[in-house]
Amino acid sequence: MADVQKRVEAALERALPPAEHEPQRLHRAMRYAVLGSGKRVRPLLAFAAGEVAHSPFERLDAVACAVELIHAYSLIHDDLPCMDDDVLRRGKPTVHVEFDQATALLAGDSLQSLAFEVLAAGRSAEEPATEIEMLHTLARASGTRGMAGGQAIDLAAIGIPLTLPELEFMHILKTGALIRASVVLGARCGRTLGASEFGKLDRYAKCIGLAFQVVDDILDAASPTATLGKTAGKDAVQGKPTYVSTLGLARARERAQELRRDAHAALESFGAEAARLRDLADFIVLREF
Repeated sequence: MADVQKRVEAALERALPPAEHEPQRLHRAMRYAVLGSGKRVRPLLAFAAGEVAHSPFERLDAVACAVELIHAYSLIHDDLPCMDDDVLRRGKPTVHVEFDQATALLAGDSLQSLAFEVLAAGRSAEEPATEIEMLHTLARASGTRGMAGGQAIDLAAIGIPLTLPELEFMHILKTGALIRASVVLGARCGRTLGASEFGKLDRYAKCIGLAFQVVDDILDAASPTATLGKTAGKDAVQGKPTYVSTLGLARARERAQELRRDAHAALESFGAEAARLRDLADFIVLREF
């Protein structure tokens, strides 16, 4: 993990505009949001899936940067006063607090555009048709049938209790879509996989995408702000539906473990090449911060 995180950090450093280039304030905000913090879970998943397909690291660099730039843009926008109105992210002031709301909005917009620029320029697959399909995968995961759509459902659900199927549908889009895209994109960088293999990888990614959100909800309810690096307990204060509010803390913990077991089961037919994916499923569910 440490090796991949270091590699991705260097790739992001190269991909982002230099802070001294105009418009300097915008470029500083972009770099502030992306560099030097975060667990890089989505890039780690892309590299781990790439091992299954024997994907070259140079191709995975572009995919890893693209998914992390989309993730960073989403965090900037999520924290804005018109969304979750938060002041702390990854242990430091949110972008709109450190800079201003207009700069934060533009930084998020610019990171989203940069993600597609990086993926399009990176020779991320052998065949041009595969590269186009990869752009489509990232676009779909980011839009109304993915992350943005899930956020819209989340905002509309404030103060409204959701059933477990309703909650999981929301998070399949909001959190899960980009996680699933990270796995699929990493796997597309290498040898051609069959439909059955992709189906199993997608099943794995769906399970860990949901598990990631379950654990986030548990940590939000049970961990202090200093540990989380973001404001703890805010979901409950805002009346947002979570796995904890829907299931209770004990059942939410059980659900995370169920999803972890399902993720491992999806990888049963893969050998040692899927070891990193198995490790990441464990990391996502067993993490404490």
